[in-house]
Amino acid sequence: MPDVSFVNLFAVTLVALLAPFLLGLAPKVRIPAVVLEIVAGIVLGPSGLGWIKADLPVQIVALLGLAFLLFLAGLEIDVHRLRGRLLGSALLGYVITVVLGVAAGVAFGAVGWVHSPVLIAVTLSATSLGLVVPVLQDAGRVNTDLGQITIAASSVADFAAVLLLSLFFSGSGGSTGSRVVLLVAFAALVAVAAVAVGLAGRSMRVGDVLLRLQDTTAQIRVRAAVVLLVAFVALAEKFGLESILGAFLAGGVVGLVDRDSASHPHFRIKLEAIGYGFVIPVFFVASGLRLDLRGLLASPSALLRVPVFLLALLVVRGVPALLYRRSLGNRSSLAVALLQATSLPFLVTATQVGVASGLMTPVTAAALVCAGLLSVLLFPVSALALLRKRAKPETRARMDHSRMGEAM
Repeated sequence: MPDVSFVNLFAVTLVALLAPFLLGLAPKVRIPAVVLEIVAGIVLGPSGLGWIKADLPVQIVALLGLAFLLFLAGLEIDVHRLRGRLLGSALLGYVITVVLGVAAGVAFGAVGWVHSPVLIAVTLSATSLGLVVPVLQDAGRVNTDLGQITIAASSVADFAAVLLLSLFFSGSGGSTGSRVVLLVAFAALVAVAAVAVGLAGRSMRVGDVLLRLQDTTAQIRVRAAVVLLVAFVALAEKFGLESILGAFLAGGVVGLVDRDSASHPHFRIKLEAIGYGFVIPVFFVASGLRLDLRGLLASPSALLRVPVFLLALLVVRGVPALLYRRSLGNRSSLAVALLQATSLPFLVTATQVGVASGLMTPVTAAALVCAGLLSVLLFPVSALALLRKRAKPETRARMDHSRMGEAM
């Protein structure tokens, strides 16, 4: 057996267990477990107490966690809802985001904080759909106009950010034109694979086998999804594109072909159990282990980047919500702005790509991740408070209307 120690991986998985458990003991503390996982990694890692390090086993599991995180993000996108005016507004909002992001990147480049304004624009352009949807569910707004607008805008932002990161900052080198050609070829193969998977799923014989084996030890649907995930990641790497694009598209394909879930209601729960139960928390804890907090705290000017990046995130993703003022009103539009500006998983991913490519310093990466942590802590809670305040007058109005009806 190779001389590999699992001590650090044990410590990371223990942190992953304790983070949500401790939050469960204090239900009034509305902090996502991902925040506590990253913070614990910072405290226990090289930048803090130095008790845990990201050795080879931790890095391998963390890489799988990143792939699964993007896979589940792609799985959450409902392409059937992205159409018509909703899609048009989401696309226009993302164009505004990119313009504002480039402007912010140029400003940060002028003061020497970043090397690539476009990378900063892409990094700031995503929204954490997986963190936004639970907030909308808590407020009972998923199926309202506000909820659908927010989900559509977040879906477009997630997909476009992953696409742009892979297109412009892939580690393969080469010109942008050659990458576009590779991207088109890759997309064609993904489309062919999606059609093939869809046709196979309609076969009565294949469907009978899937139904018979899906809840046995074969777990055939889960295995098929994992094969598709690994295949798309490997294919993206072969084409010189970022592996996260393959993982994201694999999730999108599974979500597209998995329309009728009546015969397999536990399929997605099983996928989430693998991801959120094991590999994804390891990725977030490992991200905290790699965060250069000491460099960030070394000087006040470096630490100043955190609130500035947080403000930039709010402006870049929040300003496009002004498009919805006429239909939603000021308070709801502000809530949408806060939800759209909530970003962390993609920030972690993009900063790691930036550091690996030499386009971003570890200090800037740490500042961006800290800004993402603050966005997750502050923005969803504020948006939920706004939505609840708006819901109270609406509830009173419905009660008054009901009483008037009874009186008549």
